[in-house]
Amino acid sequence: MALLRSVATVGSYTAISRVFGFIRDVLTAAILGAGPVADAFFVAQRLPNLFRSLFAEGAFSAAFVPLFAGTMAEHGKEPARIFAEDALAVLLAALLGFVLLGEIFMPAVMDVIAPGFRQKPEKFDLAVDLARITFPYLLFIALVAFQGGILNSVERFAAAAATPILLNLFLIAALLLMRRFGWRDGHALAWAVTAAGFAQFLWLLFACARAGLALRLPLPRLTSGVRRTLAVMAPGTIGAGVTQLNLLISTALASLLPSGSVSYLYYADRLNQLPLGVVGIAVGTAILPSLSRQVRLGHLPDAVATQNRGIELALLLTLPAAIGLAVLATPILSVLFERGAFGPADTAATAPTLAAFAAGLPAFVLIKVLAPAFFARHDTATPVKVGVAAMAVNLSLTLVLMQFLAQVGIALATTMAGWLNALVLLALLIRRGHFGFDERARRNLPRVGAAALSMGVILAALRIALAPMLAGRAMLQAGALAALVCTGLATFGALALGLGVADWRNLLRGTPATGLTGADFER
Repeated sequence: MALLRSVATVGSYTAISRVFGFIRDVLTAAILGAGPVADAFFVAQRLPNLFRSLFAEGAFSAAFVPLFAGTMAEHGKEPARIFAEDALAVLLAALLGFVLLGEIFMPAVMDVIAPGFRQKPEKFDLAVDLARITFPYLLFIALVAFQGGILNSVERFAAAAATPILLNLFLIAALLLMRRFGWRDGHALAWAVTAAGFAQFLWLLFACARAGLALRLPLPRLTSGVRRTLAVMAPGTIGAGVTQLNLLISTALASLLPSGSVSYLYYADRLNQLPLGVVGIAVGTAILPSLSRQVRLGHLPDAVATQNRGIELALLLTLPAAIGLAVLATPILSVLFERGAFGPADTAATAPTLAAFAAGLPAFVLIKVLAPAFFARHDTATPVKVGVAAMAVNLSLTLVLMQFLAQVGIALATTMAGWLNALVLLALLIRRGHFGFDERARRNLPRVGAAALSMGVILAALRIALAPMLAGRAMLQAGALAALVCTGLATFGALALGLGVADWRNLLRGTPATGLTGADFER
């Protein structure tokens, strides 16, 4: 597999999805703002987002993809297909029961994820109603993750990477209907979430059929392969989804703060998710099948090389993004969201929250890149232990910092816990001999950091110079922000070339921009 090409495939579709996601968030901010209905919907949406992370980007993929890819490599397509059908039957039966329980006990679930809503009965009841409507999305997204894992295992990344686009299109359509007919209670958005899940399921159903991997649905049976998948998946649920679990804790505690705090966290997190999704999820998704095969076949030096290139590529893209988001938080929020029900006070409250999240962006991406090294070895216990420790730190810091910094303290606690998680995972891989920075990474990573920091200084100075334009009319603000973003990109690119991180000759030849040859990515 060409790692860079696979990352580009996943990342490009994710980027398209995030563009539609921005359109969705702009409409959401204009129609719902940061009021009680927005708070209720964002809490209701947090459950499907959590399980999407656990299944689509976390525990299920971590458990299923290495086993399916290994079975395919050693025994061929037919045994792998039979294993997948057995896993599908058990997964579907378990999820149907789980969704039913969730629908029945949703008020109790809401007491856990948004305890502060109980003080406002109307807000609490609305959140329960919206959560009951969105909760079946769990069933569909789990099936989507299952089908996506199959496709990823045979290196067909495009169809699965495109599925989030459907969710954003459904939500945009719902928001346009809300604006057209004056609906303001959030029910249209909740129904759009579940409808999108069904559409995503059908999309990948046809994609699997086109790939020659159409699955039948046998009666559930706990075969040895299924039992092994469940054994790996059970602890991995916490380890793989620790970022979303931390955000769930943050949302629950934010519900205790003044109205609007949940929304401020949501809008800030959405902006932070753009580089996280495009880079972190893309690299993590792309390297897992490759690492699994390399470890299974005993090609350990190749596995270490793949991990090095993944880390290098991830930090090359996320360090400048993190610094840019932190420096330009206020103008970004003002241009994107400040209209309709979202006013200057909301921008002022959300901007420091975004900066706090952005400080943890490289850590969140590193978690996505480092975790596959454990999953490829069927080790989900270690990420679980690290994840539990990180969640404990997150909870402790949140309880302290929110007293002084409100929602900004919650975001800062999440960032600090994310760095703890990433650094401990890295240290464990090095100590066990599963990873070591090679010569190229040791040379390039400090240079990437220097280029990103220098870009941040230049952006900060230019932002001060453009302050009159950033305080002017909407068109002036948009023009000034565009100038800042373009200057940041050009500055970082020039510094990367000047410091030798990238080679202009490779860029002209169309080979990777990190000073590596094309062969370095063919692992």
